[in-house]
Amino acid sequence: MHVLLVEDDALVASGIVAGLRLHGLTVDHVGTASLADTALLSSHFDVCILDLGLPDQDGLTLLRRWREQGRKLPILILTARDALHHRVEGLLGGGDDYVIKPFDLDELLARLHVLTRRVAGHETDCIEYGRLSFCASTGHVTLDGKPVSLARRELSLLRALLSKPHTILSAEQLCDSVYGYDQDLESNAINVHIYHLRRKLGSNIVETVRGLGYKLGPAG
Repeated sequence: MHVLLVEDDALVASGIVAGLRLHGLTVDHVGTASLADTALLSSHFDVCILDLGLPDQDGLTLLRRWREQGRKLPILILTARDALHHRVEGLLGGGDDYVIKPFDLDELLARLHVLTRRVAGHETDCIEYGRLSFCASTGHVTLDGKPVSLARRELSLLRALLSKPHTILSAEQLCDSVYGYDQDLESNAINVHIYHLRRKLGSNIVETVRGLGYKLGPAG
């Protein structure tokens, strides 16, 4: 699960990031609404944890704008605003769940899993691309109907490519999808995972566009 955490309190954010990563989730943390917009443009996320008290724009305003733009990303509001009218306003404004600070990490984790299961139950997350089939919720991949075992980061890379099949993605964009938006890595770190994808799914699965990045090869 790839989580976008939008939280301006560094201490709270560090605890959430550490806790969720300990349970195997990929977490990108940003502290402002503007950086959240940038993150959504550069990476695919399964769910967002959104604080309402952001320094550059109220979180509820940001949430409403995302919904007006047609973004269907499941959003869990995490805030100290505990009045009933705040909870109602957040849910009617586009939030899918509402958790009040202070909170229990196990409950937060459970609610995130419920949100992603709910989305998977209403929308198909299985992608067919030529001879390849990929189901994001289960990580099940088949090639010519035969199952292929991919490591977690290879699955993240494949999902990023399949989400924009006709788009050239830079090494930096792919690193954001695989490792997380806030990770500082060399751009060639992604080459290892591309090598393994090609070895397991065929040499043409990923095309190198010299000087620009990578894209999915033709569906065959």
